[in-house]
Amino acid sequence: MRTFSLVFAAIFLFVAPGAGWAENRVALVIGNSSYRHVAALKNPTNDASDVSVALESLGFDVILGIDQSRQEMLDRVAEFEDRGADAEVALLFFAGHGFQVDGRNFLIPVDSRIARRGDISDQTIALDEILERMESFRGLKLVFLDACRDNPFEDRSDGIGDGLARVGSAADFLFAYATQPDNVAYDGTGRNSFFTEALLSHIHFPDQDVSDLMINVRKDVLAATGGKQIPWENSSLTRQFQFDSSPAIASDETILWQIAVATEDPSLMNFYMRKYPDGAHVDAVMSYLSDGSGVPGGSGVTRNTQPGISQDTEEIFWRLAQRSRARPLLEQYIERFPDGSYAEEASRLVATLPQADDASMGALCERLATHPRDRTAKTSGVPFARLQENAIAAIQACSAAASESPDLPHYLALLARATAATGDLDRAVTLYRQATERGDLRAMVSLAFLYETGTGVDQDPARALALYQQAAAGGSHDAMINLAVSLFEGDGITQDPDQAIDLLQRAASEGSAKATYNLGVLGQDGLVGTPGDALRNFLWAARYGEYLGYRSAAIMLDEGRGVPPDQEWAADLLLRGVASDAGELLGELTGRPGDWSQETIAWLQRRLGEAGHYSAEIDGLSGPAFDAALTLWRNGGFSPAVLRH
Repeated sequence: MRTFSLVFAAIFLFVAPGAGWAENRVALVIGNSSYRHVAALKNPTNDASDVSVALESLGFDVILGIDQSRQEMLDRVAEFEDRGADAEVALLFFAGHGFQVDGRNFLIPVDSRIARRGDISDQTIALDEILERMESFRGLKLVFLDACRDNPFEDRSDGIGDGLARVGSAADFLFAYATQPDNVAYDGTGRNSFFTEALLSHIHFPDQDVSDLMINVRKDVLAATGGKQIPWENSSLTRQFQFDSSPAIASDETILWQIAVATEDPSLMNFYMRKYPDGAHVDAVMSYLSDGSGVPGGSGVTRNTQPGISQDTEEIFWRLAQRSRARPLLEQYIERFPDGSYAEEASRLVATLPQADDASMGALCERLATHPRDRTAKTSGVPFARLQENAIAAIQACSAAASESPDLPHYLALLARATAATGDLDRAVTLYRQATERGDLRAMVSLAFLYETGTGVDQDPARALALYQQAAAGGSHDAMINLAVSLFEGDGITQDPDQAIDLLQRAASEGSAKATYNLGVLGQDGLVGTPGDALRNFLWAARYGEYLGYRSAAIMLDEGRGVPPDQEWAADLLLRGVASDAGELLGELTGRPGDWSQETIAWLQRRLGEAGHYSAEIDGLSGPAFDAALTLWRNGGFSPAVLRH
């Protein structure tokens, strides 16, 4: 009987056209950076400009205000009130200085001059006055506030404080803050703030409810700041809302690989290597780039006799480039489709991006030293072996970044990882301890691992456990997962399945695909929920990158393990897994097809036939034609339009 195990944290393409925006959508976007009487900010005008471009591409009628005086802000708000009253979706985005007084929030125009508390009403814009106007709007109201930087005024008495206070009780509002109420957010070390960068990186993800969007934004900001900043939201929405309601066909990594291999484009292959240095198709890409021969054994590239994309190329390419906000992909779109449907929009988006990778020490440190488990939509994780190759450059960049941003211990934790890559564990442990003392979650998890294994320090399971608990309390999903697995297995600590389940449920609710997968495993074992819950957990985990979920869900459906058998659905999931994972499912289906029912194999043959890859008999039996069709499906022949599930 096939079993599941808990896991530690450690084309061609045919798609539906992009969604048309039937809803009337209106947005007010304001970014204030050039303050005249208080400290200027680096990123808000960039944040507002980039958000406006994204919202326009998503069907919003945008009212944009850059470096607004108080009167200009009032004029923009009046315009928003007039145009947003009948909108089905009205969105407010503000980036700049903001503060609270006695629980009341104020947004600061660039011409504000405040010497005493009595100046506030005449020099700022009260957020609640804008919200009172929005309450009369008939549609959904979305409020994004990247306005929680330090209170810039000297007067902090009489209830004047940092950050923004929690607001919101009326129906059909969603309030999204850059950080927790009463806390201060960071302005960011690149073009955008941490919050806005994450928002821009996920806002185009298809078929994603706004609540899932905020989960993904929160994960990215938490990873980018080592847990020092955690976005927060308060929702009273009475229905779901998706910025992009088009169907999700596959992960961006899978789509990029399929395009690259189908077009046999070395530049796309190289971009894949930069974007996904630890990706599922790295071995095949490296083999292709070295000699174009592919990987022996059926897991590599199958050369096309007529390379190129057969259908819907432009739509696929554009959606991928748009979501990634990657200059190389956008420039390739413009080059390939100079008169394309999205050429003008692509040019506008390119104009918001820097000419080259961010050259700041913080950005360079992140590119060179980020842990794979801390990857974000904009920063790829770096495997340890790759970090070892560039350890000296990483140390130099991270040392400079830690000095430039002393309030962000995240760079100190990255410096510790880079130092460990040189073999200087004594120095690395010292740096991890310093970052841990300042609250960095990755430093806590890494230091816990060192104590757990006795690497560079005396083995101390109790100290490791305490660090995992501290990191879990701070929001580290890796710490929650590793603690949960240890609590189940009793590895050095007393078994406590109930606490383990609580940890996994918390991590899953906060968007961890690995924790969600583990809940599926426990559901199959009868320890939590129903088999139906387990199936849903496997499917959700697979969608968000834990590709083992495809195989596990397929096993349940193939066998009817606690759920009604459905071999057609099982076959569809297997094909999604074959296109996405690192080659394990392809190897299993071609090497051990007897592990699967004849009915499921027959459905695989039908789907491969519909995609034009298989023309032999539909008999539920494997053979050379079946193996070749699966290999082509993985390497440039992924056709999700033939899938029903």
